[in-house]
Amino acid sequence: MMDKIIPSLAEAVADIPDGATVLVSGFGSSGQPIELLDALVEQGARELTIVCNNSGAGDTGLGRLVRMGRVRKLIASYPRGTESQAFDEAYASGRIEYECVPQGTLAERLRAAGSGLGGFYTPTGYGTQLADGKETRMINNVGHVYEAPLRGDYALVKAHRADPCGNLIYRKAGRNFGPLMCMASANTVVQVHECVRAGEINPEHIVTPGIFVQRVVQVTDAYVAGENP
Repeated sequence: MMDKIIPSLAEAVADIPDGATVLVSGFGSSGQPIELLDALVEQGARELTIVCNNSGAGDTGLGRLVRMGRVRKLIASYPRGTESQAFDEAYASGRIEYECVPQGTLAERLRAAGSGLGGFYTPTGYGTQLADGKETRMINNVGHVYEAPLRGDYALVKAHRADPCGNLIYRKAGRNFGPLMCMASANTVVQVHECVRAGEINPEHIVTPGIFVQRVVQVTDAYVAGENP
């Protein structure tokens, strides 16, 4: 049996190169792998393209990565939020590119990538600036926009429990984009609160099968609002 549990955060992100596209789970702070992101800051990778729901808050995790100038482009639904000064300042000064993707479209683009699909048509964004430069067509007399799959070189995801095979269980709102990002990435790195022995997770409870996960690292004190009991 392959053991995917990695002993340290630093080792888990050690090979992420400059210029990589990194998918980052989280809805607000819930489910955001802050400790993995802080490890990526220390690792030093630059010119990253980050795909996420929002740009983080304060000076930890994704917010810190943006503040330090490590992110070249952000693909997100909602880049601003509580204490999102890092993105605001970087965008205002032209130090970061931003692609706005509606939340449902973001999820479906990730799902298309993970499912091996060639993209999809959606009415969301038709007739707006979000459709500029994209193929459009009428379907049943409704305007649609073609959206391409959104793949990652790496995904940094937070889950609640894992076994050595990489099978995952999430906790409440912490689930959010995690399962889709695991499927859409070539290399998935997951931080979890708890590691258990193989066979201890009921197969009916597994949300993300281990086939979509390459590395797991345990971070026992990483709880945030929305995931606690």
